[in-house]
Amino acid sequence: MGLPVEKPRYTIAEYLERELHAAERHEYHSGEILAMSGGSDTHSFIIVNLTGELRAALKGKPCSVAEGNLRVRNRHEPRYVYPDASVVCDDREYDPDDPNRHTILNPRVIVEVLSPSTEAYDRGDKFEYYQGIESLQEYVLIAQDRPSVQSFLRQRDGTWSMMGVNGLEGHLNVRCLGIKIPLAEIYYRVQFPPHRPQAGEA
Repeated sequence: MGLPVEKPRYTIAEYLERELHAAERHEYHSGEILAMSGGSDTHSFIIVNLTGELRAALKGKPCSVAEGNLRVRNRHEPRYVYPDASVVCDDREYDPDDPNRHTILNPRVIVEVLSPSTEAYDRGDKFEYYQGIESLQEYVLIAQDRPSVQSFLRQRDGTWSMMGVNGLEGHLNVRCLGIKIPLAEIYYRVQFPPHRPQAGEA
């Protein structure tokens, strides 16, 4: 049996420099640089629809909407990630380790579009990481195989209150911003895969 191959380790400065010139996006986890998988066409349509609706709803308010090219960092950990979308309110606070200001520290809302390859990560380890961001008030998960969204709102005691909505007639209620977005707009012209009956269904 051969010896295990040790993965290369990088400093934050090395990661940021490499990422500045990279053709694809990568996350940084405590010295490791991890390539991100590409998104589907449905993923792209959902994000464009959602960010458009968020910008329209927040027009005139001190908030900005960013899509997935803006990095987010929890200031307490040497880790950089790319949410699918985020909302920053009031003054943007940039990561002092990133001189190019491509990384923010104070998102108020973070959105992830779920896929089979990332759902467990988005619901588990990544959500846990996001919870360490003091400014984060709401975390939104959007399914891409059916009209379904969940939002998690931070409570004063540090717990998270979940609200789920299913069906195109429903609305995503971004409670910390006081806005509602119709699911029909989030999923505008999105084509869902055909329903596959589960065991026990007629």
